[in-house]
Amino acid sequence: MWRRLAQILGLLLCILGWALVGCTLAMDHWRVAQLGGQAGSSVVVTAWYWSDLWKDCYEDSTAVVNCVDFRVLWMVKSYVQAVRGLLMSSLCFGLIGTVLTFFGMECTRIGGNWRSNDRLLITASVFHVVGCASAVAGYCLYINRVVAAFLHSKADPSKLSYEIGPPLYLGLVGSFLIFIGCAIQCATVHRVNHPERGRPTGSIIREIKEEKEVLRGKRRIYGGSKRPSGSQSISAYKVASIVIV
Repeated sequence: MWRRLAQILGLLLCILGWALVGCTLAMDHWRVAQLGGQAGSSVVVTAWYWSDLWKDCYEDSTAVVNCVDFRVLWMVKSYVQAVRGLLMSSLCFGLIGTVLTFFGMECTRIGGNWRSNDRLLITASVFHVVGCASAVAGYCLYINRVVAAFLHSKADPSKLSYEIGPPLYLGLVGSFLIFIGCAIQCATVHRVNHPERGRPTGSIIREIKEEKEVLRGKRRIYGGSKRPSGSQSISAYKVASIVIV
């Protein structure tokens, strides 16, 4: 029973993690830069520059947003294309891993016997881990470029000082949930495949000796039952020969 609950919990964590990762693809404010907002006047003028994987935007203090989409693929920066590819690849791996997890769970009774179910769970965990690693690599690449731009702005005040936006934190939290779900699923499979790993060696040796003694007893019983049958057949043969003579 506890294995089924653990597998269901692992599947729910993985689904929640992949949902968070998928939401980050459509979210805005991957990096944010603020200009103005200084006090000392009757009108405070503030402007925000923010970007995501699909467009660059400008927003003023009156909440008017002007955006420029990345229309041509080869006009986009190389690191943005890399982040897109890594996140989309991770979602594909996550979809395959989720389907295999559904077939390999004990409560669904679809994958077959428990050995095939455990193999499916292990394979699904591998797909989840590979997808999680791909998503984390994409987020880390984008964070690296944002931090580099922030450090350059400190050296050159004329450049915008970008900061990390909420989607990056949300994606990292989703990746952590996926990793926890895979760990729970692998723990259930490990307990089934290695049930005797925690047992003492003395009990295992004792059981082997008992099995040998049982086999020896069976051999003695079978051997003793064959000898009288052979002697009876010989005596019957002698009686028949005497009658015929």
